[in-house]
Amino acid sequence: MARIFLTRRLPEEGMKLLESHEMEVYEGDAPPSKEEIIDGVRGKDVLICLLTDKIDAEVMDASPRLKIIANYAVGVDNIDIEEATRRGIVVTNTPGVLTETVADLTWALMLAIARRIVEGDEFTRAGKFKGWAPLLMLGGDIHGKTLGIIGAGRIGQAVARRARGFDMKVLYYSRERKEEMEKMGAKYVDIHTLLRESDFVSLHVPLTPETYHMIGEKELREMKSSAYLINTARGKCIDERVLVRALKEGWIRGAALDVFENEPEITPELKELKNVVITPHIGSASYETRSRMAVMVAENVLAALEGKMPPNCLNPEVFNKK
Repeated sequence: MARIFLTRRLPEEGMKLLESHEMEVYEGDAPPSKEEIIDGVRGKDVLICLLTDKIDAEVMDASPRLKIIANYAVGVDNIDIEEATRRGIVVTNTPGVLTETVADLTWALMLAIARRIVEGDEFTRAGKFKGWAPLLMLGGDIHGKTLGIIGAGRIGQAVARRARGFDMKVLYYSRERKEEMEKMGAKYVDIHTLLRESDFVSLHVPLTPETYHMIGEKELREMKSSAYLINTARGKCIDERVLVRALKEGWIRGAALDVFENEPEITPELKELKNVVITPHIGSASYETRSRMAVMVAENVLAALEGKMPPNCLNPEVFNKK
């Protein structure tokens, strides 16, 4: 029987697969502090963590017997994988399973900000709707417009597929050209062309040194004054304080954000602006997807405990050393 520490309770489908092992779950309302994670992982064989949990050498020091760090997320910028590999600790994630769900939310945000859905809901609930009027809640069209996709991985491609139903022109920028994108009619351009020509700019990149603040003052000023910025990738890809200025001063028309630079903190001014839609990092938050992610985490853990390479191992070199 292995000893497992989970920094959050997972959907039941995943918990059931692990029930033959000893599990300790952090039950707090807010994310655990680093000290609480260290306390929880002491003497454990398995750490199941979230993207919000910073897992570094200090955390790993708490349990020399740690065999696997299983991230309940696709991104792993929260884990020092190099350090884990040096110690022979397996690191896994949950790729692929949330692609279509995040793409759905991207489109929900795009529609919400362009057609002022949140603003209209608040207006109507407040009793301000007095009847149809020609100038009431005018928003922007989506059909026939130009969508710029930055990052052409699985999610970027899924977003592009949906654009075909809206008869949109799709531009994309990525480190390399993607045949899958171009088969859908998307055109590869440099990032500056994409920013200048797009009516909607949607981010789908991992957080790396190259993508940190990739959207700053220069980039926001390049965008159309009628354009919208959508981010379901990583909050730190956008310089949030500059974005506030852009929205206040009309450099762009609006933004829709599911992620934030200093989560869970949000730049206060963003919450005050009408031309912003904000959601609490719910890109993968469907019943179906979160359950599949939990099963994937459990399967990764069980494989590692049996000495096998997990299906979603990020550092297979650990097994080469054995």
